[in-house]
Amino acid sequence: MRADHEGVHEICDRYVDELVALDPVAGTYLGLPGGESSSGEEQLTDYSPDGYRARAELTRRSREAAAAAEPGDESERVAQAVFLERTGVDLALHEAGEDMAALNVIASPVQDLRQVFDLMPGDTPEQWRTIARRLAAMPEAVRGVRAGLLAAAEGGNVAAARQVQRVAGQCDTWSGRGGGESFFAAMVGRAGEVGDALRGELDAAAQTAAGAYGELADFLRGELLPRAPLRDAVGEDRYRLWSQFFTGAELDLREAYEWGWQEFSSIEAEMRQVAERIRPGSSLAEAAAVLDADPRYLVRGQEEFRAWMQRLSDQALRDLRGTHFDIPDALMHLECRIAPPGGGVGAYYTGPSDDFSRPGRMWWSVLPDKAEFPTWREVSTVYHEGVPGHHLQLGTAVHESARLNKFQRLACFVSGHGEGWALYAERLMRELGYLADDGDLLGMLNDQLFRAARVVVDIGMHLELEIPAGTGFHEGRRWTPDLGLEFLLNRTITDADHVRDEIDRYLGWPGQAPSYKLGERLWRSARAQARERGGADFDDRSFHTAALRMGPMGLDTLREQLALL
Repeated sequence: MRADHEGVHEICDRYVDELVALDPVAGTYLGLPGGESSSGEEQLTDYSPDGYRARAELTRRSREAAAAAEPGDESERVAQAVFLERTGVDLALHEAGEDMAALNVIASPVQDLRQVFDLMPGDTPEQWRTIARRLAAMPEAVRGVRAGLLAAAEGGNVAAARQVQRVAGQCDTWSGRGGGESFFAAMVGRAGEVGDALRGELDAAAQTAAGAYGELADFLRGELLPRAPLRDAVGEDRYRLWSQFFTGAELDLREAYEWGWQEFSSIEAEMRQVAERIRPGSSLAEAAAVLDADPRYLVRGQEEFRAWMQRLSDQALRDLRGTHFDIPDALMHLECRIAPPGGGVGAYYTGPSDDFSRPGRMWWSVLPDKAEFPTWREVSTVYHEGVPGHHLQLGTAVHESARLNKFQRLACFVSGHGEGWALYAERLMRELGYLADDGDLLGMLNDQLFRAARVVVDIGMHLELEIPAGTGFHEGRRWTPDLGLEFLLNRTITDADHVRDEIDRYLGWPGQAPSYKLGERLWRSARAQARERGGADFDDRSFHTAALRMGPMGLDTLREQLALL
């Protein structure tokens, strides 16, 4: 079939296949191309200017083809809208030089090159040989990262000094400069019995990769840092572009800021009521201290913590399947793991491969010396990352191969849609009675409070907005990173180490943090409207099933589609 006669789904499938060839790291994240013998799994992405240009040209060419195609049915009409919106934002970021300049503490090429190894299988000698070859390619990949960052800097686009310094510190940790073993040496040390020749190849490749990360740390401090601005705020124009990328919506940023304050105040008031039940007369911080000291909520040791979240996740899968949600067999396995040290603190999810040979995984990144875990803080996070959160949402999309093309089910994650659903899922679990314990409820409400604070702090810091009267916090002053840190430390009961990581995350990833609450806002309002339309015939399970089977999309597109349910 000629390209100009391809349908929308075929164009999107071909785009993903060609993207994976140009971006092997993304291929591993997406579970493509997969297979022990695939040469793509031995390669790393070209992050040089040439690499970015090649991927942008693919996106531009594919977008033009999709725009010219006539949708063959309703599924193609939706797929076309999703693809055009997403690729349009991608190209806008490229034309602004934002893709090549990307450097932050959580999701930029520096982290991708390290974390891709977390997703590679290591069960056979052949798989370890693939890992060795990919490790050996690290110096070339790092040279590409350096070239891209320098080219962006020549165009005046450099990450703030805070991000450069923090990422250099991550490189130190992963290279082993922090005094311990490098991430790469520790990883290949788990290879087991692979034979002397392959063992030597793995050790040498790990040393090569560690050396490349050490050199990257030197480059960041020696060459990029002198060019980096001290100011963290990106300003309204850049913020608006990134906000559209993370939400798939054209937001009224000041309305969102004001709504964030209202949501924060409402949740804070409810938390005070729960704290009063935990210990009469206590503040939120005092109630949290009571719970932290309660042995009923305490798990000791990182392995015990991993086992605890695995048990809770497994129980949720068993309980919710067939009662409140439709969960396919392929999604009934979710692995819970402790993430390798060096990244930010917190939990995250990685989706299954297209054939489910690699399961969905919930990762928890904790400080290496952390040994005690108050579970009341984490119950709702398990539901957020697992079921009915990301695992159900993203796993359902992957499972819908008969309805959704490869782009929709594998390569289209929109934070406002995905994180909004996961936050909405936390509230659903409360509705279903899973957070009846006041300790677990306070933990869930604090997570909700923290996400509302993100809307306020993220928009406030990057647009340097004024703190309004009646908030009880430095009223009339304009937001700064120091005020953001103070606000999160004093007005939430989130772990202090996590809070400090969060501020760095917001400043380097503008517009992502508010997408949770703003996405949840849309999911909640859409269900309320569907319930009103359906009356006595409305069924939550049917609504959720239909919504999840549509796959990921931007919030403006989602609003249109949910209005039809």
